[in-house]
Amino acid sequence: MNRSRSITLIVLAIAASASDTASAEEKAADTLARGKYLVTVAGCNDCHTPWKVGPAGPEPDMSRMLSGHPESIAISAPATAVGQWIAAANTTNTAHSGPWGVSFTANLTPDAETGLGKWTQSTFTQTIRTGRHMGRGRKILPPMPIPMYRNFTDEDLAAMFTYLQSIPAIKNRVPEPLSPAVASAAATSE
Repeated sequence: MNRSRSITLIVLAIAASASDTASAEEKAADTLARGKYLVTVAGCNDCHTPWKVGPAGPEPDMSRMLSGHPESIAISAPATAVGQWIAAANTTNTAHSGPWGVSFTANLTPDAETGLGKWTQSTFTQTIRTGRHMGRGRKILPPMPIPMYRNFTDEDLAAMFTYLQSIPAIKNRVPEPLSPAVASAAATSE
């Protein structure tokens, strides 16, 4: 092979490699944007981001985006549902009580100790698909799992997980749920 042909092949290989890198970066950016879109339209912030009172009334506190129930707010007894109401939520909309006891929304940030930082995409997908913590543990309690979330494709869930892994990690240890018996006992002792 002559020298000029070798150089041409090297230049073509470098150009193809650069094109592959650009395509991979574009695909990663598209996946991230899709994940953000899906997390937004699925309403994840509605429950997993603590609410505060703003100028227009209650709104998600985006400084604590998707960090779940604030560990600083202790809840030991369920709110009482009255009349035709079956469930109640606390003022941050991150704790919910009903016949299941008291549930607390999870920290979806990538914090390794208190959020999804050690989770895999597979764990996340199985959690949504099965309605069980980490895809195999205890049942996830109301208001999750939302049945329509099982309609997400594997690609949708991968994009959502990619987005959740990209947001700022917030250290916030969410309490374990209170069973109906524990919640009931706490309510009668108060």
